[in-house]
Amino acid sequence: MASSASRSFYFDNAKFILIFLVVFGHVISPLKSSDNFLFTLYAVIFLFHMPAFILISGYFSKGYRKKGYLQKISKKILLPYLVFQVIYSLFYYFNGQEANLAFDLLQPHWTLWFLLSLFFWNLLLYVFARLKWVGLVIALAIGVAVGYLDDAGSYLSLSRTFVFFPYFLLGFLLEPQHMKLVKKIKFSPAMGLAILLGVLAVFHAFFPKNAVHWLLGDTSYAELGVTEPGAGIIRFFQYLITFIVISGFLALVPTKGNKFTVIGQRTFYIYLLHGFIIKSIQTYVGEDILSGLANHYLALTVFSLGICLLLGSYVINKYARPLVELRI
Repeated sequence: MASSASRSFYFDNAKFILIFLVVFGHVISPLKSSDNFLFTLYAVIFLFHMPAFILISGYFSKGYRKKGYLQKISKKILLPYLVFQVIYSLFYYFNGQEANLAFDLLQPHWTLWFLLSLFFWNLLLYVFARLKWVGLVIALAIGVAVGYLDDAGSYLSLSRTFVFFPYFLLGFLLEPQHMKLVKKIKFSPAMGLAILLGVLAVFHAFFPKNAVHWLLGDTSYAELGVTEPGAGIIRFFQYLITFIVISGFLALVPTKGNKFTVIGQRTFYIYLLHGFIIKSIQTYVGEDILSGLANHYLALTVFSLGICLLLGSYVINKYARPLVELRI
């Protein structure tokens, strides 16, 4: 990571791996109850893949004080959210998933919560960035505290906005020298691999199947079935484990460019568009056929990779640009 080019390769590689995990996680989601290994993979993926994505997004939000920044993020984040919120409403209606056609711009469809929260995270920087590392402590406290509020759910993505904001703020606070440390530590790739394999082993042995919603950050502790005052301790330890796993992941990311690196520059397209493929399959392919694919790990991996390569291709980017970037 000595040069700007290698840093670019590094983050593009990280984003490619993470968007693959996003797609793979959604592909295996309806299958995880049929296979214990898939359930473990799903749980570990959802433990860190979006937090890592969010951390990287925060890292590249350091220009929030520049003139026109709010206008820029409104056009790049908020407008695509509104457009795809309408498109998903139409999609769900015509594929039969919703009985009535309704356009609710305040209740994000499926993956669109990330766009709405991303817009809010950038706004929150105007307050928390000034506080620096003290702000991170406060953000963590708020992320824990919001779980006690029954009304902070998926509406306006409020729960996820506050639960995941510490990762965004941490990314903002990290400087290039901090990121270099991850790769400079002796045997860092081996340590990163050990962390990920260790978490996989622990989750396979001990992670409860009814605890998945803890990883999503979109519901209160009461809705998660924990009404005791100490429920926030669980989220605190979840933060701690996630930070460790993200560090392990970042230690494994290659710094050199490869044929997949360019896809890491187009993750926004893949994120917005992959849901139409996956939801269509879930709608039109029978559950018995889907459940029969649960133990075909290689096929599921190749299929997920294929979606990433297709939606991250130049052709898709060219023709989807008017919708995604709202320009012709």
